[in-house]
Amino acid sequence: MQSQWIKRSLGVSSLLGTLLVVAGCSMAPTYEVPKVTDKGTPTTFKEAALPASEAGTWKTAEPSEAVARGEWWKVFGDATLDQLEADALSANQNLKAAAARVQQARGVQRQARAALFPTLDAGFGPTRQKVSPASQLQPDGTNIAPFTLWRAQASVGYEVDLFGRVSDNVAAARADAEQSEALFHSVQLALQADVAQNYFNLRELDAEQALYTQTVTLREEALKLVQRRFTEGDIGELDVARAKAELATAQSDALAVARLRAASEHSLAILLGKTPAEFTFAPSPLVPVAVRIPAGLPSALLERRPDIAAAERAMAAANARIGVAKAAFFPSLSLTGSGGFEAATLGDLFNWSSRTFLLGPVVGGLLSMPIFDGGARSGNLSRARAQYEEDVANYRQQVLVAFQEVEDNLSNLRLLAAQTRAQDDAVKSSNRAAQLSRTQYQEGSIAYLDVIDAERTVLQSQRSAAQLAGAQAVSTVNLIRALGGGWGDVPAANTPATPAPSAPATAASPGGNATVAVR
Repeated sequence: MQSQWIKRSLGVSSLLGTLLVVAGCSMAPTYEVPKVTDKGTPTTFKEAALPASEAGTWKTAEPSEAVARGEWWKVFGDATLDQLEADALSANQNLKAAAARVQQARGVQRQARAALFPTLDAGFGPTRQKVSPASQLQPDGTNIAPFTLWRAQASVGYEVDLFGRVSDNVAAARADAEQSEALFHSVQLALQADVAQNYFNLRELDAEQALYTQTVTLREEALKLVQRRFTEGDIGELDVARAKAELATAQSDALAVARLRAASEHSLAILLGKTPAEFTFAPSPLVPVAVRIPAGLPSALLERRPDIAAAERAMAAANARIGVAKAAFFPSLSLTGSGGFEAATLGDLFNWSSRTFLLGPVVGGLLSMPIFDGGARSGNLSRARAQYEEDVANYRQQVLVAFQEVEDNLSNLRLLAAQTRAQDDAVKSSNRAAQLSRTQYQEGSIAYLDVIDAERTVLQSQRSAAQLAGAQAVSTVNLIRALGGGWGDVPAANTPATPAPSAPATAASPGGNATVAVR
């Protein structure tokens, strides 16, 4: 009899030893970041063709999303933009909401990590109970009086991490928290870029308003000239009517620009966490800026982009949850115990003779083994694997979109630079044509309609030049955003500010931004 008991004890001990050996072994697949395409990550950007001295050194991408990117907008050398960025980072509500989501994810991570440790509970109080005669080995029908028990007990519970269920769940929660942090940085970068874009859009509209202010002044002077010649009998009333129409059209177009500017100013106020009524931006026409942003290496892009980092962390979390789903097919082991004092009266509760304890599971067997669940575990494992495949596809798509955004903005800046040079020539030529037409009209050699056409061409070419300057600045911001808020180990190249030939004297900004002219 004793030998059988010893054999059973040894069998249980052997089983427990085996289970403890596998405790903490993860069932999750080995995690590897997948290749973006079959050919891997490109070594250079198509539009970037940097000289060898600027191309940097090829290296395998390593996660560095948490590295501070710095205040990239300071490359524009604009104190007003610097202040707007600081205001937005301190007051924007979307950024605050993203920060709160990070705290939520960290809380979930701490909650999951707590499963690695035992739980300890304590209780104190009386219970009133009546036990059955059978539990006291009394005959049926025996009346056992109810009684009160006072208890002061502590209980301990612990789930042994068999097959890595708990550790994989912790790893998934940790990856979720890291994803939330990356998404916070993505919201932060988007906010910084949106503020810069709205700022440059607003200043580009200020430049257009300055053009229309100058144009309205010129139209008023032209109307006075035409009216004087009409009074003197040199021309007919048709020229007066045309001059009035051109003046009214310029005034109407100026109001249209003012309407767009008001909406842009309101948008900027919201980004700064203010109501439109609280925020007023003094007119400051945009001057062309010159900042060259080198694209760096595609491999570094994978490190800097917070949205790519978030997509990669989502893959890691999904991979860990495959391990959690697999562990559900294997036994689970929970250890519980309680101890304390128990007495019929409160005065005897803490006597040494009142001590009590309970070890082992309260319900069921020590080892829980799943047998049949109608396919629930299989379905959960299939869902976990499919979630991982979805996250892999999302990651690859995010990387492809990132490469596209960099290429798009590199090509935009390259073509905008050439377009700006051509537009500057158009402004010079149209100004010269308008000057000649006004002189010839005063001499009576051409009709006033020719003057109107020439002045319309000047206004259109000047407005196009202002819009190109704004588009160039915004594209530069977009490129920095596409690069993840930086451009790797290649320093940005600044060139001296060069006022645009098309800008009227009244459109110059006293503190000016350097105009962004990219190769």
